[in-house]
Amino acid sequence: MAKQLKRKAYEAALEPMQIELVDMARWAKECGQRVLVIFEGRDTAGKGGVIKAIAQHLNPRQCHVVALPAPSDRERTQWYFQRYVPHLPAAGEIVLFDRSWYNRAGVERVMGYASEDEVALFLRQVPAFEKMLVDDGVLLFKYWLGCDQAEQERRFAERLADPLKRWKLSPVDVEARLRYDDYTRAREAMLEATHTAHAPWATVDFNDQRRGRLTLIRHLLDRLPDNRIAATPVALPPLPGPLRPERYDHVPPLPSFTTEG
Repeated sequence: MAKQLKRKAYEAALEPMQIELVDMARWAKECGQRVLVIFEGRDTAGKGGVIKAIAQHLNPRQCHVVALPAPSDRERTQWYFQRYVPHLPAAGEIVLFDRSWYNRAGVERVMGYASEDEVALFLRQVPAFEKMLVDDGVLLFKYWLGCDQAEQERRFAERLADPLKRWKLSPVDVEARLRYDDYTRAREAMLEATHTAHAPWATVDFNDQRRGRLTLIRHLLDRLPDNRIAATPVALPPLPGPLRPERYDHVPPLPSFTTEG
């Protein structure tokens, strides 16, 4: 396995890719493109980190991160894909799904939240559902992020020890620790049924999360159509008169924070 990528090298490689992502977002907006990226994978693999790296410098009014909670009682009675449809991108939008309808083939199957008949129906329907999206012009990309069980255990322990990360450790995650092989089998069945010509999967090694992010973002950018559109020039003419300090006539600002006692 390659050495863990150092932060300095990671940031140097990431910055030009993030500039390309900004260019891509400008192209999507001006050309009315709809971009949909699905992120699935192991617990702790790093879905949130790569989504943050992609969205960091994009306009949040254009780039939407979707991470749905568990379905409500009403949603459980709907057509399975129904609650995801309102979050699909409109013209000029980029949507990043932090887990998606593939919950049914992963956590719902492994944890027993869905029956085998429901899973089988899902696996039959999803290629047709995605074909309709692609045929309608949606640019659909699907990524599955993987890591070894030893690395997953290290990250679970890190979450438990860090009060800023402990919210990421749910009872489902604790149970998932015992089901690594079950998740592997579920993933392979999912890939076999849903890795199609119109909506292929890409699997990414995230044992090194920094290297994994760069691998995924580079792959995503390379799969997008040529999207080079020159930015509209913006000029800042000189302001008339002297520059003015901020003033507060009615409500004074709060005292500035200080680290001194």
